[in-house]
Amino acid sequence: MNKKMRFPPELINAIAEGKTEMLSGLLKTGDGIIRQLDESEDRQWREALNLSIRLGNEDAMDVLLQGIKFDFRQIHEALLVAVDTNQPRVVKRLLDRLDQEKGNKMDVRSFSQAIFDHSIDNSQFAPGVTPLTLACQKDLYEIVTMLSQKGHIIPWPHKISCACLECRNGRQYDLLKFSLSRINTYRGIASRAYLSVTSDDAMLTAFSLSRELCKLSKKEPEFKPQYLSLEQLCQEFAVELLGMCRNQSEVTTILNSCGDESQDALDEQAFEEGIPNLSRLRLAVTYNQKQFVAHPICQQVLSSIWCGNLGGWRGSRTAWKLLVSMGIFLTMPFLCLIYWLAPKSKAGKILKIPVIKFLLHSASYLWFLIALLGESIIMELYRDKFASREQNILHNSFHMVWVVGFFWYECKEVWIEGMRSYLLDWWNCLDMMVLSMYLASFALRVLIMLKGYFLCHDDNSTKECAYFTQTGREDWHQEDPQMIAEVLFAVTSMLSFTRLAYILPAHESLGTLQISIGKMIDDMMRFMFILMIIGTAFLCGINNIYVPYVISPQLGRFNETFRFLFWTMFGVVNQEYVDMPDYVLAEFVGRILYGIFTLVIVIVLLNMLIAMITNSFQKIEDDADVEWKFARSKLYLSYFREGLTMPVPFNIIPSPKAVFYTLSQLPYRQQVITALVQRYIESARREFEEAKRKDIGNRITELNKAVFRMHSDMKLVQQLLIQGSGSSDAVTKDGSSILGKYIIGAKNNFKGFNGREDTSSSLKVTVHHDEEEAKVDSHTNLTQQNQVDQSGAEASDLISGKIGLHSDLK
Repeated sequence: MNKKMRFPPELINAIAEGKTEMLSGLLKTGDGIIRQLDESEDRQWREALNLSIRLGNEDAMDVLLQGIKFDFRQIHEALLVAVDTNQPRVVKRLLDRLDQEKGNKMDVRSFSQAIFDHSIDNSQFAPGVTPLTLACQKDLYEIVTMLSQKGHIIPWPHKISCACLECRNGRQYDLLKFSLSRINTYRGIASRAYLSVTSDDAMLTAFSLSRELCKLSKKEPEFKPQYLSLEQLCQEFAVELLGMCRNQSEVTTILNSCGDESQDALDEQAFEEGIPNLSRLRLAVTYNQKQFVAHPICQQVLSSIWCGNLGGWRGSRTAWKLLVSMGIFLTMPFLCLIYWLAPKSKAGKILKIPVIKFLLHSASYLWFLIALLGESIIMELYRDKFASREQNILHNSFHMVWVVGFFWYECKEVWIEGMRSYLLDWWNCLDMMVLSMYLASFALRVLIMLKGYFLCHDDNSTKECAYFTQTGREDWHQEDPQMIAEVLFAVTSMLSFTRLAYILPAHESLGTLQISIGKMIDDMMRFMFILMIIGTAFLCGINNIYVPYVISPQLGRFNETFRFLFWTMFGVVNQEYVDMPDYVLAEFVGRILYGIFTLVIVIVLLNMLIAMITNSFQKIEDDADVEWKFARSKLYLSYFREGLTMPVPFNIIPSPKAVFYTLSQLPYRQQVITALVQRYIESARREFEEAKRKDIGNRITELNKAVFRMHSDMKLVQQLLIQGSGSSDAVTKDGSSILGKYIIGAKNNFKGFNGREDTSSSLKVTVHHDEEEAKVDSHTNLTQQNQVDQSGAEASDLISGKIGLHSDLK
């Protein structure tokens, strides 16, 4: 029976001095008994075992393990110490001891279960830290491999909003332990060692983990710095893996595959012919992996595709590029005509090069802006007509040709990318808003024209007819459709010019400024929320003071008070509006509130906005190269897609290429259906052949059984013949009848086998425009005939054997 042993006071000194013999004497290991420990001295025994490991005294550790029965928790902490001190041999010994104790299964338990263990409260390691997690955090590849081979894993943490029983109990028991366990687990998962050893595709795992950590930093802001540091670690690991590529073949393999072969095949169809799908690179853009996308290898691949066969474009001078751009701008209609007529010609292939495609689309948009400017100038020249109902809808609707083209372009983008991916881009949301306003403005103009036409043909609507055809602008209603249409057109014209900023990332300096402006606008949107709260507070307070008085024309009404306070922020109002000499108290309070408003808004908030904008600009400048390359990469990828070569508005004209693709879609779908049907036929044929084999086997088995029974009966007949009982003729007749019975049974067993109706006829599937049907049927019939011949041959051999036996008996 095991005896519990008290902790010897001299044990620590013996371990520290390396006296193994003294240690053996203290533990009394000579009798071969493994002693139990007193639970009250659990901490001392742990310290002794941990000390022997930290000092690297493997002999002392072996003595302790041989003489004392340590439980799982104690060996688990010793394993943590061995990992912390990077001792692979000690780790292997402790793992073997865990295998002996059968405690290794507990080591792979979920981290949230470990927080209920009170013994880890006085441990030097944080909650949720397992040997594998600690080894991963320290990037000890040898130990990580050893633990992984032993079956140790890091359980993936549940979602932060998970409401399962395990997570609920963990939060209720100790919320801090629960959170620290999640952090430590993610530290292990995000380590280079764990990603390298346990992941089939470490780069894709790093992408997904980086995205998840970014989301967690927003959901758990109290641990935001820790999550962001781990996210940065994952991004750096992916970049380091990419830097390991040594030739173009490796780069192509990495960037053109995202692990899903079916998805890669679909992605390949989305790009122009000859352009690789770059599925992993596009996934990195989606996951916001800026450092990966900005890596020189990725940028070199994108730049080579961007220029295509125009090898000298990248090294040419800016003046030459501007000259080519101007030529494309002036000859855009002729170039579009060439591509419309001969998309597969040499000139058509040049126009499909992404950089030329970009210049074509940019030239088209510049022509659209010129059309808007032209319409504005025409409206100014013919002010009298455009101010009345006499304006012609065609005079200011030339831009609608581009609007229709833009609308069709956006529809094709939604079809190619999908609605979800389309809406994730803010530029697409701006395009939708602008196009909606253009279409609404044009629809209102058409509505006015139609109402005037139909009302004037109605004798009972003379007044309405005059309103929509003859009245002047001063007599129009405030909600008049033409006024709304003009306002919408003015706003959309302004937004159309701002949309030109989309092409700025093509240039390094302009692209950096465009990114900085975007960040500044984001800061202003957040600042406007604070400004709205404070402004509304002072608006109510100052307005309530001046409501009872009618002295000040600028105060006392919400509209006037708001206007007064708004322009106060820019210092363009008369401050004497707050004076009321006849009402001293109201004037004093009004001046105090107005002074505080000026102090808070003008001095504090506006300067805070300036500081925020400066900070955002400085962040972009500090990482300007990465930010610009990432924005440029997104621009490049948008012009690699198939089917968007023709610029607006020429894309609304059905081209021979589009007609060919439309007509060729039906055969392609038929090819897919034919392939599916062919797979079904092959599957059904295999099932039929398998059933046929089973049927033949069953028949032959029955025949063998009949042969065995026949042998038994024939032996009985032979015994009767030898004994001479009865007449010889009678015995012979009985033997012949028995043999004939078995022969008839064997024949009946295979009767109709060759002439049996072919069950494969029910599996026959007709595929139009395909000749595979006859081949499949003939192959199936041939296979069946061979099987029948083989079975018939086997049956014939058996029957021949029976006849031979019959002859012998006679």
